[in-house]
Amino acid sequence: MSTARSLACVSGILLAAACASGGSVAESVAAIGPTTRPDSTGTRTATDTVPGLVPAGYGTFKQEDLSLRLRSSSLQVRATPLDESIIRLLSPDSYRAMSELKRSKQDAIAAVARRNAVRELSVWYVSFFAVERGETRFSPREFIITNVGRDFRPLDVIPLTPGFGEQRLKQNGRQDALYVFDGQLDPQQPLSVSYETARNDDWATVLPLIERERALVRGRAAARRVP
Repeated sequence: MSTARSLACVSGILLAAACASGGSVAESVAAIGPTTRPDSTGTRTATDTVPGLVPAGYGTFKQEDLSLRLRSSSLQVRATPLDESIIRLLSPDSYRAMSELKRSKQDAIAAVARRNAVRELSVWYVSFFAVERGETRFSPREFIITNVGRDFRPLDVIPLTPGFGEQRLKQNGRQDALYVFDGQLDPQQPLSVSYETARNDDWATVLPLIERERALVRGRAAARRVP
């Protein structure tokens, strides 16, 4: 089996487990332990450094710390940016989970870029939860991000859980997908997420926490390097 196919299979298993337990993908990955992840340059681990980015493996954030939530009628929506400069602030297990998730769909993400003739993309991990009894319908394309003076609608939605395309949730059910936006969407700037009539503007309060954690990560990494 190819590496890409193996990663996709692992991602599917983890997502299924997360949905069954009601937990996050990060929680499911954490139960498995460390892994290494190949990329175009060879094999990399969560502690690799990339110029311009803080090193991975020193963050303390949980996925919930970087997620925005919405409540619309019988639905709850959770959205998390997968920008590398942001997810590197996650704890090692959570970073590994989010990075693995995005990597497992890298071919599909690249195809979106080709179809839309764009070089930069912004990828978000979006989950829909049923919070009331009975079957709940949802409309994936109604999720919109407002940022840098414009409304961003997804260029494409890449399902992660079986049945996402049916656009309905069973009681206490959950559906996950990667939302791919034009790269002009800048999560380093204030933004709002909306679904139907619900809106969340809390990102402006999260950004200072992100900058503080970046400084702390640099300090932890520097302390680690001191003999």
